[in-house]
Amino acid sequence: MKNLIVTVLIGFLLWPTSNSFAQSEEEKLDLPGDNLNLYAVLKLFQESETLEGFERKLNEEDSEVNNLDLDGDNNIDYIRVEDHVDGNLHTITLKVAVSDREDQDVAAFYVEKKEDGQVLIQLIGDEDLYGKDYIIEPNSLSGETPNPGYSGGRESQAPAVNQEVTYVSAWPVVRYIYVPQYVIWHSPWRWHYYPSYWRPWRPRFWHYYYGYHYHWHYYYNGHFRRWPSYRNPVWHNRYYSSNFRSRSVIVRTRYSRGDYRNTYSRPSSARDGSKLFVKRNPKAPTTRERLPKFDKTGRPVIARPTNPRPGTTRPVTSPGTSRPSVGRPGTGNNDRPDNSRPAVTRPVSPRPSVTRPGTSRPSPATPSPARPAPSRPAPERPAPSRPAPARPETSRPATRPSSRESSTPRSSRQSEAPRQRAEPRGN
Repeated sequence: MKNLIVTVLIGFLLWPTSNSFAQSEEEKLDLPGDNLNLYAVLKLFQESETLEGFERKLNEEDSEVNNLDLDGDNNIDYIRVEDHVDGNLHTITLKVAVSDREDQDVAAFYVEKKEDGQVLIQLIGDEDLYGKDYIIEPNSLSGETPNPGYSGGRESQAPAVNQEVTYVSAWPVVRYIYVPQYVIWHSPWRWHYYPSYWRPWRPRFWHYYYGYHYHWHYYYNGHFRRWPSYRNPVWHNRYYSSNFRSRSVIVRTRYSRGDYRNTYSRPSSARDGSKLFVKRNPKAPTTRERLPKFDKTGRPVIARPTNPRPGTTRPVTSPGTSRPSVGRPGTGNNDRPDNSRPAVTRPVSPRPSVTRPGTSRPSPATPSPARPAPSRPAPERPAPSRPAPARPETSRPATRPSSRESSTPRSSRQSEAPRQRAEPRGN
């Protein structure tokens, strides 16, 4: 039974589906993109007014968003923002200069304005850093107050296949890039040539970074969601086949060697990141939530209290309860007749008790001489000691039933004769 329960739980946890994308399942990708939370990037993009301001905020240490060190120099990399415009379609890429000759794309915004004036947006993590089809987009709450009802499991709502598209035409940066006077933004910075405000810092351990952003789940999952497909498949084909997507041999080589694994070596630092969030956001609804535990690989163990649990508990509890329930009533019914059988013996013990004192009842008097017959050999054994007439007289009323009190007035010799005759009959 236990093996069945474990098998069902594992099957539901590993069941791949395109209709359910929980952020908790991608907390740790074991890819370089772990150190740039795209939910945080999209939140920052939503709050920005211009692409230049977005780039600056993205590279500030206090924002706690950029934690990338792709070139391995033990300093945070500067992320450049570049916009490529094709009619009403904007492809806004995030790039990192890994050397004086190589750039690496980190992610790209797909922003398209429809004929009715609504704007559609998706943020796609580059395959080299996030794997294939890592897509995030706004959900229906993107323009509203974040939902604090999301629990610590960081489960995002499972989008249905026919779910309506969410438009974000009201975002300040979106309105900015579609004004007629907009000047296409291309970051002027490059390898070892950065703005004066840029002060690189040492990268955090991933667990520290995770501990800080863990408390933002109420906002991330309240505004954004994972999506299984591209809203514009033509854009995907053009992006990955065009010359403005940059790939670095250095990044691929360092990943294949396992150089990025060192950032996962301090699970205890997650508490420090959590404390920093509480200090900066004391009024956030998740300040009192405890961080999850980490397994041996450093991956957080997330409790999922929402959709997956009802799906797994139903098949688990039904066979679990039905099987023992069948066995228990079965054994209970078997015990009940066993309990009733000794109940039949119970009246046996009261019957002699009824017959002995109850002399007035004629019905029990008839069976009484037959049933107590086995008890008569006890008075028969002292028969050889009966030569003294006084002894049997005193012993007769004590040992023999009260029903024979009518025979006591008879003489000892007359009573002994019939009694001796009755005794061999009983034998």
